Amino acid sequence: MKIRVNDEVIVLAGKDKGKTGKVTKVLRKKDKVVVENINMVMKSQKPNSMNQEGGRFNIELPIHVSNVKKIEKDTKKAKKD
Repeated sequence: MKIRVNDEVIVLAGKDKGKTGKVTKVLRKKDKVVVENINMVMKSQKPNSMNQEGGRFNIELPIHVSNVKKIEKDTKKAKKD
């Protein structure tokens, strides 16, 4: 897998197609990556001893590596004449 943490990627398929973001986590065994603010879902949680209020939270789910593409930065510097 050539995608690493902090790489800038673009989503090629799914509900977030065309969006870009930074990789926050790489799951090598499952061939998936977690991208910030991409593939967000609402998770409901009942109140418990750790979280007295409960409620609904936004979380990021992993995306398969084949559905993202690394964005290459242009490393060439412009020549000054």
